[in-house]
Amino acid sequence: MLTNKTLQDLKAFIDENYHVVMLSESAQFIYEPTHYELENFIEGNKKPSFSQTLLKFIDKSGLSDSQVYRKAGIDRRHFSKIRTNTGYKPNKNTVISLALALELDIDETNDLLASAGYSLSKSELFDLIILFCIEKKIYQIEDVNTALEYFDLKPLGRVIE
Repeated sequence: MLTNKTLQDLKAFIDENYHVVMLSESAQFIYEPTHYELENFIEGNKKPSFSQTLLKFIDKSGLSDSQVYRKAGIDRRHFSKIRTNTGYKPNKNTVISLALALELDIDETNDLLASAGYSLSKSELFDLIILFCIEKKIYQIEDVNTALEYFDLKPLGRVIE
């Protein structure tokens, strides 16, 4: 517990060192270029959303949306949410399932994962199994699940018929 003396010392320290600075209009102008630079940086470096990236890969694959979400084991409503809500971030297993359904290579899978804020790590057993399956072109969810279950890991999900 703090003593009254310590609290008084703290108040004195704050009074001595805490200064609210009022900026004049000319001083406020100094900060505008920083704000402008920040907006330019964001605009110049912003990547497409997960939804946009996924739709690009679906178009490239020639598969229909329903073929993709069924093969990935995702229900229609969940896929619709992914498709229509550009800010939606699915979980990592969903992204991996979609990458497998689209038969993406390692680089494409990494792009899709990155667009949702994920990556595959060589220090995680689950991720190593996914990397192995993609490298060996093992894209069937059932086969990937068998590999995961062999190492006592949770499966991705089930294919919807």
